[in-house]
Amino acid sequence: MKKLFCICLSGLLFLCGTSCSARLTVDNSVSGDFDLNRYLGDWYEIARFDHPFERGLSFCKANYSLREDGKVAVLNSGIKNGKPKESKGKAKLTDDSRVLRVSFFGPFYGDYRILLLDEGYQWVLVGGSSDEFLWILSRTPQLTDEVRETILSESARRGYDISKLIWVEQQK
Repeated sequence: MKKLFCICLSGLLFLCGTSCSARLTVDNSVSGDFDLNRYLGDWYEIARFDHPFERGLSFCKANYSLREDGKVAVLNSGIKNGKPKESKGKAKLTDDSRVLRVSFFGPFYGDYRILLLDEGYQWVLVGGSSDEFLWILSRTPQLTDEVRETILSESARRGYDISKLIWVEQQK
């Protein structure tokens, strides 16, 4: 029994070690100032990396609002198989103003890292703690070609595989 436990523990540690090292393949650093109050409100999801929790969703939108406890309420909405879908979460602030910790599943939080933000808060590139998470959000359902190219160039410069982006169907 003790030997089985050690084998299982070794396997788990190996998986954690390899997944942790794989997560450092991109530059997910943040910089600059961030004003949470200017960031609050509606954001359209323009593109994302594929994840089971968003698979098949179109017309995706996120709303961020301040809660009484100082955290941020997160309401994600979209359409899946012709039916509206919503998920509610929360985000807490960190010591770094451009990194939030977001949770949709109980006590489990993940990084929400502001990688590139338009000065007018009209579009944003968001990453996570690994190369598995990337989102492009906008205040409008469409981006200009120039803005899209700026965001894609920055994503590629940081080491993200932009060919993995799923372009979300949005209203025209």
